[in-house]
Amino acid sequence: MGKSIAIVNQKGGVGKTTSCVNLAAALTAQGARVLVCDFDPQGNATSGFGLDKTRSPSAYEVVLGSAPAERAVVSTKWGDVIPANKALSGATVELIALERREYRLRDALDTVKDKYDFIFIDCPPSLELLTLDALCAADTLLVPVQCEYYALEGLSDLLYTVRLAKQRLNPALEMEGVVLTMYDGRTNLSLQVAEEVKRHFPGKVYASVIPRNVRLSEAPSHGVPVSVYDPLSRGAEAYEQLAKEFLRKNPLPVPSGA
Repeated sequence: MGKSIAIVNQKGGVGKTTSCVNLAAALTAQGARVLVCDFDPQGNATSGFGLDKTRSPSAYEVVLGSAPAERAVVSTKWGDVIPANKALSGATVELIALERREYRLRDALDTVKDKYDFIFIDCPPSLELLTLDALCAADTLLVPVQCEYYALEGLSDLLYTVRLAKQRLNPALEMEGVVLTMYDGRTNLSLQVAEEVKRHFPGKVYASVIPRNVRLSEAPSHGVPVSVYDPLSRGAEAYEQLAKEFLRKNPLPVPSGA
Protein backbone atom coordinates (compact mmCIF):
# COMPACT_ATOMS: atom_id res chain seq x y z
CA MET A 1 0.00 0.00 0.00
CA GLY A 2 1.26 3.46 -0.92
CA LYS A 3 2.30 6.23 1.40
CA SER A 4 0.24 9.44 1.55
CA ILE A 5 2.15 12.68 2.03
CA ALA A 6 0.40 16.03 2.58
CA ILE A 7 2.43 18.98 1.34
CA VAL A 8 1.32 21.70 3.68
CA ASN A 9 2.06 25.25 4.76
CA GLN A 10 -0.65 27.76 5.50
CA LYS A 11 1.53 30.58 4.18
CA GLY A 12 1.20 31.11 0.43
CA GLY A 13 4.11 31.61 -1.93
CA VAL A 14 6.50 29.21 -0.20
CA GLY A 15 6.91 26.82 -3.12
CA LYS A 16 4.32 24.30 -1.93
CA THR A 17 2.73 23.52 -5.30
CA THR A 18 6.06 23.89 -7.10
CA SER A 19 7.50 21.25 -4.78
CA CYS A 20 4.48 18.98 -5.20
CA VAL A 21 4.58 19.02 -9.01
CA ASN A 22 8.34 18.80 -9.43
CA LEU A 23 9.03 16.25 -6.69
CA ALA A 24 6.25 14.03 -8.05
CA ALA A 25 7.65 14.32 -11.59
CA ALA A 26 11.19 13.59 -10.39
CA LEU A 27 10.04 10.51 -8.47
CA THR A 28 8.07 9.28 -11.48
CA ALA A 29 11.20 9.65 -13.61
CA GLN A 30 13.02 7.44 -11.10
CA GLY A 31 10.47 4.65 -11.40
CA ALA A 32 7.97 5.44 -8.63
CA ARG A 33 4.22 5.13 -9.11
CA VAL A 34 2.97 8.56 -8.06
CA LEU A 35 -0.45 10.15 -7.67
CA VAL A 36 -0.89 13.88 -7.02
CA CYS A 37 -4.19 14.87 -5.43
CA ASP A 38 -4.68 18.58 -6.05
CA PHE A 39 -6.64 19.66 -2.99
CA ASP A 40 -6.26 23.40 -3.47
CA PRO A 41 -9.24 25.23 -5.07
CA GLN A 42 -6.76 27.37 -7.01
CA GLY A 43 -5.90 24.24 -9.01
CA ASN A 44 -2.29 25.26 -9.56
CA ALA A 45 -0.95 21.70 -9.40
CA THR A 46 -3.55 20.75 -12.02
CA SER A 47 -2.38 23.41 -14.46
CA GLY A 48 1.24 22.65 -13.53
CA PHE A 49 0.71 19.22 -15.10
CA GLY A 50 -0.88 20.80 -18.17
CA LEU A 51 -4.42 19.69 -17.29
CA ASP A 52 -7.67 21.55 -17.85
CA LYS A 53 -9.04 22.90 -14.56
CA THR A 54 -12.63 22.61 -15.78
CA ARG A 55 -12.54 18.84 -16.22
CA SER A 56 -14.83 16.65 -14.15
CA PRO A 57 -14.88 14.62 -12.00
CA SER A 58 -12.33 16.41 -9.86
CA ALA A 59 -11.25 16.49 -6.22
CA TYR A 60 -14.54 18.27 -5.46
CA GLU A 61 -16.68 15.31 -6.57
CA VAL A 62 -14.27 12.87 -4.92
CA VAL A 63 -14.35 14.46 -1.46
CA LEU A 64 -18.13 14.86 -1.54
CA GLY A 65 -18.58 11.24 -2.60
CA SER A 66 -20.33 11.83 -5.92
CA ALA A 67 -17.47 10.19 -7.87
CA PRO A 68 -14.91 7.54 -6.91
CA ALA A 69 -11.27 8.60 -6.77
CA GLU A 70 -10.36 6.13 -9.52
CA ARG A 71 -12.67 7.86 -12.01
CA ALA A 72 -11.15 11.27 -11.28
CA VAL A 73 -7.56 10.17 -11.91
CA VAL A 74 -5.91 11.56 -15.04
CA SER A 75 -2.67 9.99 -16.26
CA THR A 76 0.22 12.18 -17.46
CA LYS A 77 3.80 11.44 -18.46
CA TRP A 78 4.94 12.75 -15.09
CA GLY A 79 2.51 10.97 -12.77
CA ASP A 80 -1.22 10.55 -12.22
CA VAL A 81 -3.32 13.49 -11.03
CA ILE A 82 -6.68 14.07 -9.38
CA PRO A 83 -7.36 17.60 -10.63
CA ALA A 84 -8.95 20.49 -8.73
CA ASN A 85 -10.71 23.72 -9.56
CA LYS A 86 -12.54 26.56 -7.82
CA ALA A 87 -15.59 24.34 -7.18
CA LEU A 88 -13.54 22.75 -4.40
CA SER A 89 -13.80 25.98 -2.38
CA GLY A 90 -17.50 25.24 -1.92
CA ALA A 91 -16.73 21.86 -0.42
CA THR A 92 -15.65 23.53 2.82
CA VAL A 93 -19.26 24.54 3.49
CA GLU A 94 -20.82 21.34 2.14
CA LEU A 95 -18.57 19.08 4.21
CA ILE A 96 -19.75 20.57 7.50
CA ALA A 97 -23.08 18.72 7.33
CA LEU A 98 -21.58 15.35 6.34
CA GLU A 99 -20.68 12.42 8.58
CA ARG A 100 -16.96 11.71 9.00
CA ARG A 101 -16.28 15.04 7.33
CA GLU A 102 -12.61 15.02 8.39
CA TYR A 103 -12.08 11.57 6.83
CA ARG A 104 -13.75 12.04 3.45
CA LEU A 105 -10.49 12.42 1.56
CA ARG A 106 -8.83 9.54 3.41
CA ASP A 107 -11.72 7.20 2.66
CA ALA A 108 -11.63 8.17 -1.02
CA LEU A 109 -7.86 7.80 -1.44
CA ASP A 110 -7.81 4.48 0.42
CA THR A 111 -9.61 2.96 -2.58
CA VAL A 112 -6.62 3.66 -4.88
CA LYS A 113 -3.75 3.64 -2.41
CA ASP A 114 -2.48 0.17 -3.33
CA LYS A 115 -1.90 1.29 -6.94
CA TYR A 116 0.77 3.83 -5.98
CA ASP A 117 4.03 4.07 -4.12
CA PHE A 118 3.36 7.68 -3.10
CA ILE A 119 0.30 9.92 -3.02
CA PHE A 120 1.05 13.62 -2.65
CA ILE A 121 -1.76 15.90 -1.47
CA ASP A 122 -1.27 19.55 -2.42
CA CYS A 123 -3.05 21.46 0.36
CA PRO A 124 -4.59 24.93 0.22
CA PRO A 125 -2.52 27.76 1.76
CA SER A 126 -4.71 28.05 4.86
CA LEU A 127 -5.63 26.09 7.97
CA GLU A 128 -9.22 25.22 7.05
CA LEU A 129 -11.41 22.12 6.79
CA LEU A 130 -9.86 21.04 3.48
CA THR A 131 -6.40 21.14 5.08
CA LEU A 132 -7.73 19.19 8.07
CA ASP A 133 -9.11 16.56 5.69
CA ALA A 134 -5.69 16.33 4.05
CA LEU A 135 -3.99 15.93 7.46
CA CYS A 136 -6.35 13.06 8.26
CA ALA A 137 -5.67 11.42 4.88
CA ALA A 138 -1.89 11.69 5.23
CA ASP A 139 0.61 9.30 6.74
CA THR A 140 3.22 12.06 6.86
CA LEU A 141 3.66 15.79 6.25
CA LEU A 142 6.14 17.51 3.97
CA VAL A 143 6.53 21.20 4.81
CA PRO A 144 8.16 23.59 2.32
CA VAL A 145 9.62 26.62 4.13
CA GLN A 146 10.67 29.73 2.26
CA CYS A 147 14.03 31.08 3.39
CA GLU A 148 12.65 34.41 4.57
CA TYR A 149 11.99 35.76 8.05
CA TYR A 150 8.17 35.81 7.86
CA ALA A 151 8.12 32.14 6.86
CA LEU A 152 9.18 31.23 10.39
CA GLU A 153 6.32 33.14 12.00
CA GLY A 154 3.62 30.86 10.59
CA LEU A 155 5.32 27.63 11.60
CA SER A 156 4.01 27.75 15.17
CA ASP A 157 0.39 28.00 13.91
CA LEU A 158 0.97 25.09 11.55
CA LEU A 159 2.55 22.94 14.24
CA TYR A 160 -0.33 23.69 16.62
CA THR A 161 -2.88 22.54 14.02
CA VAL A 162 -0.83 19.43 13.26
CA ARG A 163 -0.64 18.63 16.99
CA LEU A 164 -4.43 18.90 17.33
CA ALA A 165 -5.00 16.73 14.25
CA LYS A 166 -2.60 14.12 15.59
CA GLN A 167 -4.15 14.09 19.08
CA ARG A 168 -7.79 14.02 18.03
CA LEU A 169 -8.10 12.67 14.49
CA ASN A 170 -4.98 10.98 13.10
CA PRO A 171 -2.67 9.62 15.82
CA ALA A 172 -0.40 7.97 13.23
CA LEU A 173 0.47 11.28 11.54
CA GLU A 174 4.22 11.93 11.40
CA MET A 175 6.56 14.55 10.01
CA GLU A 176 8.11 13.46 6.71
CA GLY A 177 10.44 16.41 6.58
CA VAL A 178 11.01 20.08 5.82
CA VAL A 179 12.20 21.38 2.46
CA LEU A 180 13.95 24.74 2.32
CA THR A 181 12.79 26.68 -0.73
CA MET A 182 13.89 29.90 -2.47
CA TYR A 183 17.28 29.37 -0.87
CA ASP A 184 20.15 31.73 -1.63
CA GLY A 185 23.36 30.62 0.06
CA ARG A 186 24.95 34.02 -0.65
CA THR A 187 22.69 35.76 1.86
CA ASN A 188 22.96 35.69 5.64
CA LEU A 189 19.15 35.56 5.86
CA SER A 190 18.87 32.23 4.02
CA LEU A 191 21.60 30.77 6.21
CA GLN A 192 19.96 32.08 9.39
CA VAL A 193 16.51 30.77 8.43
CA ALA A 194 18.01 27.39 7.57
CA GLU A 195 19.67 27.16 10.97
CA GLU A 196 16.49 28.20 12.77
CA VAL A 197 14.40 25.62 10.89
CA LYS A 198 16.94 22.90 11.69
CA ARG A 199 16.70 23.89 15.35
CA HIS A 200 12.90 23.53 15.25
CA PHE A 201 12.98 20.25 13.31
CA PRO A 202 16.12 18.36 14.30
CA GLY A 203 16.89 15.57 11.86
CA LYS A 204 13.89 16.42 9.67
CA VAL A 205 15.29 19.06 7.31
CA TYR A 206 16.28 17.78 3.88
CA ALA A 207 19.88 18.41 2.86
CA SER A 208 18.65 19.10 -0.67
CA VAL A 209 17.55 22.74 -0.87
CA ILE A 210 15.55 24.41 -3.61
CA PRO A 211 17.24 27.56 -4.94
CA ARG A 212 15.66 30.70 -6.29
CA ASN A 213 15.41 29.86 -9.98
CA VAL A 214 13.46 31.67 -12.67
CA ARG A 215 12.90 28.42 -14.58
CA LEU A 216 10.86 27.08 -11.67
CA SER A 217 8.59 30.11 -11.96
CA GLU A 218 8.28 29.83 -15.74
CA ALA A 219 7.56 26.10 -16.05
CA PRO A 220 3.91 26.19 -14.78
CA SER A 221 2.87 28.61 -17.53
CA HIS A 222 3.94 25.94 -20.02
CA GLY A 223 2.03 23.19 -18.18
CA VAL A 224 5.08 21.00 -17.58
CA PRO A 225 7.44 20.23 -14.69
CA VAL A 226 10.77 22.06 -14.68
CA SER A 227 12.54 18.81 -15.59
CA VAL A 228 10.82 19.04 -18.98
CA TYR A 229 10.86 22.81 -19.39
CA ASP A 230 14.59 23.14 -18.67
CA PRO A 231 16.19 19.86 -17.55
CA LEU A 232 19.60 21.51 -17.11
CA SER A 233 18.37 24.29 -14.83
CA ARG A 234 19.36 24.59 -11.19
CA GLY A 235 15.72 24.05 -10.23
CA ALA A 236 15.45 20.77 -12.13
CA GLU A 237 18.70 19.55 -10.62
CA ALA A 238 17.55 20.48 -7.10
CA TYR A 239 14.30 18.51 -7.36
CA GLU A 240 16.13 15.53 -8.83
CA GLN A 241 18.44 15.56 -5.81
CA LEU A 242 15.48 15.97 -3.45
CA ALA A 243 13.76 12.97 -5.07
CA LYS A 244 16.88 10.84 -4.60
CA GLU A 245 17.12 11.88 -0.95
CA PHE A 246 13.40 11.17 -0.50
CA LEU A 247 13.85 7.67 -1.96
CA ARG A 248 16.74 6.95 0.38
CA LYS A 249 14.29 7.52 3.24
CA ASN A 250 11.43 5.78 1.42
CA PRO A 251 12.91 2.99 -0.74
CA LEU A 252 10.74 1.63 -3.54
CA PRO A 253 9.66 -2.00 -3.11
CA VAL A 254 11.81 -4.53 -4.93
CA PRO A 255 9.76 -6.17 -7.71
CA SER A 256 9.02 -9.85 -7.08
CA GLY A 257 11.37 -12.08 -9.01
CA ALA A 258 14.04 -9.38 -9.19
